[in-house]
This record gives sequence, C-alpha cells and structure tokens, in this order.
Amino acid sequence: MTELVGNSVRSRLPYTPIHRRPALKLPNNARVAVWTIVNVENWSPMGAMPRAVLPPPMGQPLLPDVPNWAWHEYGMRVGYWRFIETLGSRNLKATFALNGTVCELYPEACEAARDAGWDFMGHGFVQKPMHKVEDQKAAIADTIAAIRKFTGKPPRGWESPGLTETDDTLDFLAEAGIEYVADWVLDEQPITLKTRHRDIVSVPYTVEINDVVISAVQQQPSDEIFRRGRDHFDRLYLDGAKAPRVMAISIHPYLTGVPHRIKYLEMLYDYILGHEGVVMWTGAEILDWYRSQVPA
Repeated sequence: MTELVGNSVRSRLPYTPIHRRPALKLPNNARVAVWTIVNVENWSPMGAMPRAVLPPPMGQPLLPDVPNWAWHEYGMRVGYWRFIETLGSRNLKATFALNGTVCELYPEACEAARDAGWDFMGHGFVQKPMHKVEDQKAAIADTIAAIRKFTGKPPRGWESPGLTETDDTLDFLAEAGIEYVADWVLDEQPITLKTRHRDIVSVPYTVEINDVVISAVQQQPSDEIFRRGRDHFDRLYLDGAKAPRVMAISIHPYLTGVPHRIKYLEMLYDYILGHEGVVMWTGAEILDWYRSQVPA
C-alpha cells in the first residue's frame, strides 16, 4: 500500500518542476507523443443536458430537452463516423473515452472503435459529475464490467465526466484496477499519483486543445482547433528537444464532427504528421512507455 496522509488533492503528488526531473526518452529520440481522445457519452433525454447549444425558452428549463439532446445525438449518428474516417485514413488509433452505458446504447460505434484497435477508457457510467454519483464504487465497477464484456478486457484508463473527482475517486479507481487517469490536467509529462492502494499514473490530458472548451465554452471560430493546435504543437516540439512532451487532442462527435469543423481537425493531423520525431500513441501506450522509464 502506498503511504498517503489524508486523501486531499495536494497529498497525491509532490511539486516537481519539469526541468528538475529524471530524464525521459521517447523511442528514436522523438520529441512529442500525441494522443487523441474521442469522447462518447450517454445524454439522457429525460434529464438536464450536460451542455447546451440553445438556451431554454424564456429562461425556463423544459424536459425533455429535445433540441439540446438532438445536438448531441447528431454527433453519434453522423459526426462520429467522420472521426472514424479521419483517423482511419491516417492509420491513427484513438483512445475511446466512453460511458459504460454507451456499449448498449451505441453498439455500432463501439464496434467500430474496437475493430480499429482503439484504447477503451472508462468515462463514467453515464455523463454525470462524480460528485453527483450516489455510489462511485458501483459506477466504476459497472463501467469496467461493461467495457470488459464488450471488448474482452477491462479498461486501463479513466477520464471522469467533466474531469470531476471527489477526494475518494482516485482511491476507488486504483482499487478497481485502473492504471491511468486523464483528470489531472497539470503537466506535459506523465506523473505518478499516490492512492491508498497503489500508485496510478496521470497521462497528460488537455483543456486547451479540447473542443468542449474551444467550441462550446469559448465559442471560437471553426478553425480554432487547427490554429491553436498547430501553435500548441510547435512549442511542445521546440521544448521536446530538451525533454519529451505529451500533447492531447480531445474531441467530441457533436462538436468537431460537424461539417464546418472536421477539415480543421484533418489539417491539424496532417500538420503534425509532417514532422519527424513524433509518435502518435494511445493513452495506454503512453502509460507503458512511462512505466518503462519510471517503474512503479
């Protein structure tokens, strides 16, 4: 058992500046490891939507919320399949962050991800903040069981809905066998987090190259994921000459999968792929690389 005094956020990890760490080395002296996270979620039409594109009429929320539910559902019916084509045509594999209930709601989408060799990552049982989940242990166990049943193996990674965690979530995840998490958006290299059961690795995720932030929250122009992603990559590539970096690209079918945005995601991939010294990995591959460099 890892020694852990309390279970507060700061007790999980030491403060270690990136220039004062043991050196990490990517294969063939690569500078940047890039991973794509495709988020697929269960938005119940009978509850409040996790996010909205249209405000409620006269400021009064109404259920079922058909227009905002349909906004998300479009992504699963159409937008998601653009991701399959965009990634597949470039021989890229994504990390597939899915609610446990998605396996039954959208089986064709899960089959396509499985057939493409994507890395399945738990994303809660339904799309709800972990603080609002009545029994976190059960929700985690149900999500792992659903993914194991569908793919034949349990997920190694976890991304909480909205990146939310209570003080106990990380302990529950480690106890359930999860090896890496994407909730701790605080670094450009993997780091080790303490839990009451065993260490767990934080694989660098993003709220910057993330279409929820770019398109839904900040409401930037359609090409922002390319412009920001290109500039983000350029700096990581420069800094990666001294110490390797991880770049995450987080996308949702109902946002970047729409006609006026998808070409900018394609442009970003093509720009990145035009550079030597880059590895395009999944979250599990980044985890395995880090563990080979920094044993548990």
